[in-house]
Amino acid sequence: ANLFFALPTAYAIGRTARSVASIPFFGVGATAVPVMLVFLATFRTLERIGSIEAEDLLLMSVHPRAIVVGLIGAEVGRLAAWFGVPLVAFAAAFTLGLGSPSFLITTGIVTLPLICWAAVWGYACGIGVLRVLRRLPGIHRALKVGWVLAMLGLIVASQFVGHFIAEEGLSIQAFLSSLTFASLADYIALAFVGTPLAQPISAYALGILTALVTLTPVGLVIAARQASKLWFTDVESRDGTQGTKISTGGFTAPRPFVWTRSGRIAWGFLVRGVRQPQELSHLVMILFFIGPLGPTVVSASGDALGPLVAGIGVGLGTYLAGATFGLNPLGDDQPQLPLLLLTDTEPRTIIQGRQLASCAVGGPVAVLVPLISVLLGTTLLSGLAFAVVGIGMCLAAAHFAVGLGSAYPIYEEREFWGTETVVPSTLVMMVYQFVVGGGTVLGLLMTWYVVTGQLVVTAVFSVGFGVYLLLTVGVSYWSYRYAIRRYRRHTLD
Repeated sequence: ANLFFALPTAYAIGRTARSVASIPFFGVGATAVPVMLVFLATFRTLERIGSIEAEDLLLMSVHPRAIVVGLIGAEVGRLAAWFGVPLVAFAAAFTLGLGSPSFLITTGIVTLPLICWAAVWGYACGIGVLRVLRRLPGIHRALKVGWVLAMLGLIVASQFVGHFIAEEGLSIQAFLSSLTFASLADYIALAFVGTPLAQPISAYALGILTALVTLTPVGLVIAARQASKLWFTDVESRDGTQGTKISTGGFTAPRPFVWTRSGRIAWGFLVRGVRQPQELSHLVMILFFIGPLGPTVVSASGDALGPLVAGIGVGLGTYLAGATFGLNPLGDDQPQLPLLLLTDTEPRTIIQGRQLASCAVGGPVAVLVPLISVLLGTTLLSGLAFAVVGIGMCLAAAHFAVGLGSAYPIYEEREFWGTETVVPSTLVMMVYQFVVGGGTVLGLLMTWYVVTGQLVVTAVFSVGFGVYLLLTVGVSYWSYRYAIRRYRRHTLD
């Protein structure tokens, strides 16, 4: 659909353009394309082509340089299949409007050195990052946390852009012009040689062309050496011995988890979540719901800021209390199901351990944030009331999540936010957010009216409140029982 609307636009631009400078956003686009290509090549190396299948056999039969060239070539071909067709169609429409068929040929001549340079150096950068992550595995976890924080910051910042432009009078055109690298724009403008939009060839454009042609084989040599060191070098520990994956402790459950069997199981889930944070990548979805609340919090008055923060804390804690470990219980336990189903541990205990682990993540948020909001203007009574309601909401969400996740388990790994892992079904996550989010908002509104003395008890309210409690408690408990039955009746093929 986007291509359907883009082609007439490209044709119109080709018809009306009188110079390269008159093409909308040409300079910033010419600057952004090389940067995006390098980042894309780096990301794809980290995600897909940083490792090879049948590594031992392949490295004994083929030179690493040939492997690197093959991987880069295959990835370029794959990306060309994805993006090449729409780009060629867009360029063809622009060429028809421009009335100069040679534009397609010159565009290919200009684009090919740029793509080869970006693919080679992006691969070299990706392999370098993989080597660093292998030697310093702690950085990998820090990067995952930093990625989540960066996404949250980006989502929140995006809510303020329109307000800032309207209030401060910021010119988008001036801002984008400051990001333009003139030499790159001159190089991309070489594609218009032989067309009515041709401009004098600058020395900077020829210099960049020379640099691209020269640096591509240099980058290939560096990439091959980096890949060889990654594939042939074993990671050594600090005492000089070859590194192996061994347990470093930390699995012994502390109090109060050690008091019950379900508590010890919950501690196991928490430890696994810390050691394998990619299993919690589905929690990133909540950022798209929290981000838009940023402007509301910032613009809230002094009297409303505290209750608003308290409500957000309860909502976030409630979401985490079910979504952290409860939305795909059978899928998460798939590797251990043969052992779990043969032990004398009851499915009820396993489910309770999973619920307790989720509540250990979301519960403190739902309780502490309302209490801390007292410092922002919330009354002590309101803070305590929100905290108590938060505990009940967390328990209800934890019970509902395991039943919903057991109804539609996902066993296969799939790519989610750049990570190959088993994540809950998108349908399950959306239903959970809709049901739990709506129920939490209703509960918070009723709590606020109660603590502020604005609640008027009527027959209609009594019936509605009774239905709300019945649905909240009944559906949650039924979901919990359903999850237990699914574990008891589960069979292994």
